[in-house]
Amino acid sequence: MEARASRPPSFSVSVGGGGGGFGGARGDDSAFSFLSKGWREVRDSATADLRLMRARADSLRTLADRELEHLLASASASAPPPPQPLAAGAPIAELEFVRTRIQPKISELRRRYASHERDLGRRVLEGWAPRGAGGPARARVDLSGITAIRNAIVSEAGVGERWRRAAWSGEAEAEAEEGKEWEVVRMIRDGIKEFERRSQTSEIFEGLRSTGELVEKFKSSLSFNMESQESKEVPPLDVTEILANLVRQSEPFLDQLGIRKDQCDRLVEALYRKQNHSLSEDTSLLENANSSDELDLRIASVLQSTGYRADDGFWSEPAKYEVSDNKRHVAIVTTASLPWMTGTAVNPLFRAAYLAKGTKQDVTLVVPWLCKSDQELVYPNSMTFSSPEEQETYIRNWLEERLGFESNFKISFYPGKFSKERRSIIPAGDTSQFIPSREADIAILEEPEHLNWYHHGKRWTDKFNHVVGVVHTNYLEYIKREKNGALQAFLVKHINNWVTRAYCDKVLRLSAATQDLPKSIVCNVHGVNPKFLKIGEKITADRESGEPSFSKGAYFLGKMVWAKGYRELIDLMAKHKSDLEGFKLDVYGSGEDSQEVQSTARKLDLSLNFFKGRDHADNSLHGYKVFINPSISDVLCTATAEALAMGKFVICAEHPSNEFFMSFPNCLTYKTSEEFVARVKEAMDREPQPLTPEQRYNLSWEAATERFMEYSDLDKVLNNEVVQPGQAGTRNKMRRTSQPNLSDIMDGGLALAHRCLTGSEVLRLATGAIPGTRDYDKQHCVDMGLLPPQVQQPVYGW
Repeated sequence: MEARASRPPSFSVSVGGGGGGFGGARGDDSAFSFLSKGWREVRDSATADLRLMRARADSLRTLADRELEHLLASASASAPPPPQPLAAGAPIAELEFVRTRIQPKISELRRRYASHERDLGRRVLEGWAPRGAGGPARARVDLSGITAIRNAIVSEAGVGERWRRAAWSGEAEAEAEEGKEWEVVRMIRDGIKEFERRSQTSEIFEGLRSTGELVEKFKSSLSFNMESQESKEVPPLDVTEILANLVRQSEPFLDQLGIRKDQCDRLVEALYRKQNHSLSEDTSLLENANSSDELDLRIASVLQSTGYRADDGFWSEPAKYEVSDNKRHVAIVTTASLPWMTGTAVNPLFRAAYLAKGTKQDVTLVVPWLCKSDQELVYPNSMTFSSPEEQETYIRNWLEERLGFESNFKISFYPGKFSKERRSIIPAGDTSQFIPSREADIAILEEPEHLNWYHHGKRWTDKFNHVVGVVHTNYLEYIKREKNGALQAFLVKHINNWVTRAYCDKVLRLSAATQDLPKSIVCNVHGVNPKFLKIGEKITADRESGEPSFSKGAYFLGKMVWAKGYRELIDLMAKHKSDLEGFKLDVYGSGEDSQEVQSTARKLDLSLNFFKGRDHADNSLHGYKVFINPSISDVLCTATAEALAMGKFVICAEHPSNEFFMSFPNCLTYKTSEEFVARVKEAMDREPQPLTPEQRYNLSWEAATERFMEYSDLDKVLNNEVVQPGQAGTRNKMRRTSQPNLSDIMDGGLALAHRCLTGSEVLRLATGAIPGTRDYDKQHCVDMGLLPPQVQQPVYGW
């Protein structure tokens, strides 16, 4: 069955004698009846066609007779009454000619036409009729019948014209010979043949002409390409250019050795500027290009001149999230969560709310979950939660009280543990696994160095299409204050370089006070709670109505740890105790160093009044006119921005961390302790200026979100654009089509080495990790409903 079914069907029918076919005489009868039936159908069809042709010929003949009769009638009507014989000789002769010569000829033509028609039908039927049972073995068609039909049709078309020419030219004798072809038919037939011949010839010549034009175009394009390639001779790379490219591509390794990026850039420029190669006749490509871009284009032109083409890299990336609809997915991963009132808990929460207002992306905020034993150490007033759902409800309620719109984003949790020594939350296990692969599109890592110190899991840039890091904290400044701080700061600096280069595509630093990290740019992407802007608007309205806007003096607010500016505050107050006589400062804060800070202030007899920490938006703080913040360890103090939004004076150090605030008229900065005293007296003696609408907008989260979208390239990613700022896509295009990127290979090598090192529990403990944080523990499984780590990643699976 299969062999037969796999072959196309093939049939052969034989008519007449022979024992094949369908078997014996019965098969012959069936075949003959089949052919007879077919012949009858063909004969009937041909008979119908002949009848139609005869009807058309009769119609044409009738029309010719009518025209002839009309001609004779008009000729008779135009003849005058019987004139004199001599005068009427010519008309009578013409009429006589018509009666004696034309009418008999017409009768002869009708007779010949009828006989020719009968002969035509007979020959067609004889051609289709079978020759009898013992005739030939197969039916055939006499093609002469078809030729006769064609000649008859052609004859019909020219019969009227022939009659006219025969009647008026006197050439009727040319038709006297029987069987001779009509002149008109022969002329029409020859004309048709000539027309067919010319048509075929013109088609051939037209095809040859088109082919010739195609060949000429191909030759011209080929010669153009050959000429352009021959005229564009690219000189090969020399030693200095190779060295410049090697230095630039080795920046990750050199950075680990302590060689700064600016030093590498200067070295690259010194090596490359010695050359004077023309990269392109189109100078528009180099308008915004620096030395590194020009070197890329130079190498690309050399490689392209050799015909070389490279893939995007040596290592093929694993499959990532594919955009299948118009919605993109943004995951914001942070290191803290409410009710811990710290910057990395509050600011990512507002960022998620404002990013979720966009129509192009869905947002998920990923925050740490702490077991109850750690919650008691971190959250204020011994607040605890029994489940992630309960904590999520608290977070959403807190946010709704401060927003003027309904937030629309998801909240997810990952396991975390609190480190007393570092006073921060450390992720437990692979944080990236708590973001589903179907949503792994864009990742925003709040404090990327913190999240990845002990990260032992999948590389973020392998799982996500675009990874942005936001640096909140100046860890080096904090570490320098500890024992052996200089050595620890040196190690942490290089580890931070390591992990941010390996795990981020772009890094945003809130201010220049932070460490200069790879792939980083300085931009303030934080705003203030809308509630503080409303407080400032109310204070301005009260002042315009004549009511007193500020009833209290100066205050300071912050977590009570020495590194948060308390050391600088006590030193300034102690040094200028006599200069600031009568000046009192209220201090609000709680923290690990509360008792030590307060005892030190009492020993020095400073005019400091201490209160427990409270929300900056508390009504008891609205009446203060001056906010003092001497801290230089902050990256971008949120409390300073909130005080400016409320319309207060702010006194702070002239430091990179306060550079964003210096453009506001109510921000008073100082460089020395003497200037600090002068700024305090100035602020206490006058009133702050009301904020303009532009200044209020610059402090808002709407403006901060716009800055974030621009400087993180998130707006281009959401629009599927890959153009880098100021480069018009030239550098990336040339890199993709010309050379493998050594920097990407270095980043991949750093990520692999980091994963190998963080997999060792001994090395983790030696560098200060919390024991057992390579994977989450049993309590996390109970609280979050997780499977044990050995089930999530079985030892027998690979």
